[in-house]
Amino acid sequence: MIGRLSGILREKRPPQVLVDVGGVGYEVDVPMSTLYQLPATGETVTLHTHLLVREDAHQLFGFGTLQEREAFRLLTKISGVGARTALAVLSGLSVAELGQAVAIQDSGRFTRIPGIGKKTAERLLLELKDKLPAGGATLAPAAAGSSPGDILSALLALGYNPKEAGWAVGQLPPAAPVDEGIRQALKLLSKG
Repeated sequence: MIGRLSGILREKRPPQVLVDVGGVGYEVDVPMSTLYQLPATGETVTLHTHLLVREDAHQLFGFGTLQEREAFRLLTKISGVGARTALAVLSGLSVAELGQAVAIQDSGRFTRIPGIGKKTAERLLLELKDKLPAGGATLAPAAAGSSPGDILSALLALGYNPKEAGWAVGQLPPAAPVDEGIRQALKLLSKG
């Protein structure tokens, strides 16, 4: 299994990149979230990878973080969700947003992703419910700068259920600092 690649980024052809590792060019499919974080071509890049071996092809998928790769692996274990669908989900949602959507059972976030219908969204919510930490908290430590995810995690830790916490976070301004967001969310929840 190829778990990580480090080399020179030679090409970007969304959703694929070409990474030169010691003279060997690896074609790697990446979600858009990873693609946006990559350095310019000609610079050094490191990707956490997942090798998918099928009868007719070997495909290499790359991710900027271990959390993205783990989320990809969880998604592909779901019946009817292949690698392309998993890439689409991670292109449309960050790992923290994925965890938050699952925690509050928000199928609307999934149906906004091209190629995800209502039935697939419901299957994703059902299958991921017990596999993802609420709000992506332990799956996505790299998303610590994400105020909504941090606020949601704090509310869940205080004992609010995912639906209440998700509603309160949804009422907050998007750029709310974590401490202020928690205070505002608690005020909203105390009124309801």
